[in-house]
Amino acid sequence: MDVSLFPVFVVGLLGSVHCAGMCGGIVGALSLAPPRVRPGAPVIALHAVDARPAARTLAYNAGRIASYATAGALAGGLAGGAARWSALPLLQEAAYVAANLMLVALGLYLMDLWRGVARIEAGGRRLWQHVFPLLRRVGPPDTAGRMFVAGALWGWLPCAMVYSVLVTAMLSGSGGQGAAVMLAFGLGTLPMTMALGLAGARLRGWLQKSAVRLACGATVLGFGLLGLARAADGLPASWLSSLCVAP
Repeated sequence: MDVSLFPVFVVGLLGSVHCAGMCGGIVGALSLAPPRVRPGAPVIALHAVDARPAARTLAYNAGRIASYATAGALAGGLAGGAARWSALPLLQEAAYVAANLMLVALGLYLMDLWRGVARIEAGGRRLWQHVFPLLRRVGPPDTAGRMFVAGALWGWLPCAMVYSVLVTAMLSGSGGQGAAVMLAFGLGTLPMTMALGLAGARLRGWLQKSAVRLACGATVLGFGLLGLARAADGLPASWLSSLCVAP
C-alpha cells in the first residue's frame, strides 16, 4: 500500500515527549561532552572549531534515524516479499490491529494512565548497559562521527513508540516504503531530541508536566482508537486508513 508520511511524522513529533524520559538525559550528556583537545591547538581555535554541541547532537540523531530507516527497510522488504509469495490478509489485519493497539498503549503511557509499555523501556535501559561498552571502543563522544555511531546503536534499542510505527512500515509492503515510513517518523522526533540535547534538564522538566503529557498522549491515543474503529468497520487495513493511504 502507498502510505502518506505526514501522519507518521505527526505521531513522531507528538510521541517524542516520551523521549524526554527514555533518552533525553543521555542525549544531553553526550551532546555536552567536552571537545577533543588537539595537541598544540590554540585555546581560541579550540573553542571555535571543536566546541559544537549542536553538530554533535545532530550527528547523534542522524545515526538514530538512519537505524530507524534501516529497520523500516528490513521490515517492509521482508513482509513485502512474503506477501508476494502468499496471500496474507489475516496477518496484515492482525498486524494493523497490533500497530494501533501499540498506539493506544503509548497514548495511555504518555498520559500516565497505564504504564504497561514501561516494561519495554526498562528492557531498553538494561540492553543499553550491554551496548554502552561498544561505545568505549569507538572513543569518547567528542566528535560528530562518534556521536553518529552512538545514535546508530541507540536506534536499535527497544522502544514501544518505535515498534508501533515499525509495524506500519511492515504493512507498507516494500523496503523503500518501509524505510520512508521510519524516516518520516524519525524526522518527527528530531525537533524534540535536538532540543533535549541542547536545552537539557530544563526542557525535560517542562515535558514531564502533566498538561503536556496529557495533550500529546490524548492525540496519540486518538490515532490508535481511530485505527481500531476503522478496522472494526471493515475498512482497508492501513494505519489511519483515510489519512495514511494514498488513493
